[in-house]
Amino acid sequence: MLDPLDRKILEELTKDGRQSMRELANKLKVSVGTVTKHVKKLEKTGIITGYAAVVNHEKLGYDLTAIIELSISKGRLLEVERLVSAKKNVCAVYDVTGTSDAIVIAKFKNRKELSDFVKNLLSHEYVESTITHVVLNTVKEKFSWV
Repeated sequence: MLDPLDRKILEELTKDGRQSMRELANKLKVSVGTVTKHVKKLEKTGIITGYAAVVNHEKLGYDLTAIIELSISKGRLLEVERLVSAKKNVCAVYDVTGTSDAIVIAKFKNRKELSDFVKNLLSHEYVESTITHVVLNTVKEKFSWV
């Protein structure tokens, strides 16, 4: 599905999504039209779904990262996931296999904010239990192609 040029384009855009088609074409030694055609194809097929800034959460005061396992009852997984996904602290929500039904990755400014978040989750009628893991050190955190 992806040809070698598509892969190179994805790699470059992952490094810097703000670069122009001309800059990209110069780096990849192809025409601007060729790059534009490939980028449009990657967008149309849903491989590129958008462009966003990569934010350093710690510099914004979000010093705690938590990985929260959720056990959800009564077949309400999607409902609970939608509710959790809408919260500003939440970076990711995953359906998972194993003893938990979902995993949430979220950022918090302090322990109280994390505590309030978890207590709020537990107050939801379909959340049976949570297991919260506090990240001590981030070795790698990069949700991108490269």
